[in-house]
Parts: sequence; C-alpha cells; structure tokens
Amino acid sequence: MLSKEPYKGTRDFYPEDQFVHNHIFGVIRRVVEGFGYQEYNAPMLEETALYAAKTGEEIVGEQTYSFTDRGDRQVTMRPEMTPSFARMIARKRHELAFPARWYSIPNLWRYERPQRGRLREHWQLNVDIAGVNSIHGELEVITTAVDIMRGLGAKDDEFEVRINSRRFVEAFFADILGLDETRAYRLAKLIDKKAKISEEQFAEQGRSIVGTPLYPLFASCMEAGSIDELCRILPLEFATHPSIQELGDLFALLGQGGVGNARFDPTIMRGFDYYTGVVFEVFDKHPDNNRAMFGGGRYDGLVGIFGVEPISCVGIAMGDVTAYNFLEVRGLLPKYESNAKLYLSTGPGATFEEVWAMAVQLRGEGIAVCVELDNRKLEKQLKAADKLAVPYIAVIGGDEVASGMLKLKSLTSGAITEIGLKDLPAFLQKN
Repeated sequence: MLSKEPYKGTRDFYPEDQFVHNHIFGVIRRVVEGFGYQEYNAPMLEETALYAAKTGEEIVGEQTYSFTDRGDRQVTMRPEMTPSFARMIARKRHELAFPARWYSIPNLWRYERPQRGRLREHWQLNVDIAGVNSIHGELEVITTAVDIMRGLGAKDDEFEVRINSRRFVEAFFADILGLDETRAYRLAKLIDKKAKISEEQFAEQGRSIVGTPLYPLFASCMEAGSIDELCRILPLEFATHPSIQELGDLFALLGQGGVGNARFDPTIMRGFDYYTGVVFEVFDKHPDNNRAMFGGGRYDGLVGIFGVEPISCVGIAMGDVTAYNFLEVRGLLPKYESNAKLYLSTGPGATFEEVWAMAVQLRGEGIAVCVELDNRKLEKQLKAADKLAVPYIAVIGGDEVASGMLKLKSLTSGAITEIGLKDLPAFLQKN
C-alpha cells in the first residue's frame, strides 16, 4: 500500500501551513525590497562541480542529493543558493549595474538527519549584495537581517547578532598560533562545531591541533566577549590588525544605526569554505529555542572561481523552519484567515445560475467568494464554511434575488447583517 506520509524530512503544506509560510516570506519580501533588493531565481539542478569548488567537503560529500543524469553529467539538487548567485553574477558581470542587490526564496535540499530546525527540504531567503568592498556592505546586510526579525514581531532583546571575522581568524591561526593550512582548516572546523561537543572534547582536540603551549592563549581568545577583551588577550602588535579595526568600525556603525543587540563572538565561523571576511549569525535567546537561526558573511572570492575577476559579495541566508520555530515559541504565529470573504448558498426560489451571477459580480469588484456547488443541506454548508474560516455566509433565495438585499451571517459572532448587494463589497473589505 502506498504511504500517505511525505518523504522523510519534507513537509506537506496544507492551506493553514501555507498561510504561515506566506506570512513569513511576505514580511521578508517587504523588508528586503525596502532596501532596494530585486528578486531572482536559478535552476534547482546545478553541476556538482559548482558546489565541490567552494561549498565544503562535508556538505558535498555527505549531504547533497547528487546523481548522474542521462547525458552522463554529474548534477546536484541545490543545497544552497550562493554558488548559483555567484555563477549568475559572473556570467553577466559586464551587463549588470553594481552594487547588485538581489534576493531569492528557493527551496533547497540536503540529505541530513531531520531534527528541530533542520529538514531535508526547506525554503530559504537569500539576500546578497555584490560589488561593495567596504564594511558598509556588512552594515547593510546585517541591518536587513535585524529589520526582518523586527518585521516578524521580534523585540531586540529576544535575539542577538553574533559577529566574527574569518580574516581575523586566518591571521590569528597563521601569525600567532603558527598553523599551516591543513591544521588551520581542522581548527576552523572544530570551532564551528564547538557548541555541539563537550568542553572536554573541544579542549582535547584543540590541544592536538594547536599544541599544548599555545592552547591557553587560543582558549582565552575563544572566550573573549568583546573586541576590547580580545585586544587585551592578544599580543600588542596584533591588536591593531586591520581585521580588528574593521570589526570595531562595524560595531560602531551598527550602534549608530540603531542596532544595539550585536556582539563579538570569536566562535562564529560559518560552515562554508568560501567566507573571507566578516561572518555573523542571528541567535534566538528563548530558552526553548536557544540556537542560531540564520547567518551570513563576506565572500569575495566565489565569483572568481569561474575564471573571471573576483567581485566582492556579502550575503545572508534565512530558512523558513527556524523562522517558524522562533515565532512558535513566542506565540507570534498568525491566525489562519481564508482568502474568501463570503460563502454563497442557493436558497428556495433562486437558481444556481442566479447565485453564480451574483458571485461573478462580487469577484469583479475584488471580493473573494465561495459558492456552494452541490446544494447540500444548510447545516453541512455552515460546517464547511466554518472549517474554511470564511467569515460570512448568505443564503440567496427568490426574495434576495428580487430585492438585492442579503442577510449576512457572521460565522464568528452569529450576528445577522442586512445589506444591499451594491454596498456589500465595501462592507466586506472593511470587515
């Protein structure tokens, strides 16, 4: 027997679910378009080599849906959107106006263990700006992220933006810890999973990479809660590194722009290999959902993998699952409302054709109307309209057709309102 359940790690979106989904991304669209971002899209299938180049070994090797097509080409269902964005920028770089502000809301696929906040298929907002070399790119993208959270109903003390710099991390690894490229990569991956392992495991693995003499310095830096604290720990000559100054400038600009819930966190790495500068994550502070929700950063080299001159880029990616969880634990999920404002039923003395003509007239004036098609018993019609969350029902009989006067019944209060057909659109739009 065929299963009625969706494929593991995916979801069916019934109308009530799609309503919430549309609410989340409707808010997001309004916010990002307010910053001047334009929507784009790309194919769900890309060459596997696109992700193998920079996405990360773990994701490409273990988490992608990849296969050989009938033309013997290695293809992958997109696990993320950023490589496609970079490919499209590279393809038409001479025709585009820069900075290019683009956003998309694709569905993405990753073969991983389904759990809270992670599914195999999800929808994700991607906001990217290409062609800005200064820290102002990070300022705009992070401010966009904060405004999205506010638009969804979040208060500033309910979430925070944690910021780090891959540029700082790489310099710290090479110049202070003396790590070669292989050990630096291993340490970056260890830091990225710090929250998922015990302190003992982190310390043991950290010492094996850094070495026992330098581990205390490394561990102290990983606990720094601010740029000032980090500078007190680092050797004096390194405290003036350009990446440190860049972070200080960014925090100052964010504060001046009204973003007061951002802080330095040296453990923020982001899992993708293409990040080159500032990286950040937005964290939910609710005890029942205390986790990173989404993040992003600067990636100045990704466009260059296509054999063209590199273009600086900054972006964020926000999934629908974590956004839903944030709203759910705070009681911020919207209450379902039907698109239809009115349910019309054919009563004694009227024909279906007369009721249908009335619905056509109302739809022409912008009112969404459901019409009873099978002439069921009124009790069943009332139950159906209530389940559909249609706010009003009217039974159209011979008298209503002749007079043009309708008796509207509210399915929430039970109140009856007598109103003329010509006044009905204004009433329903208002109520």
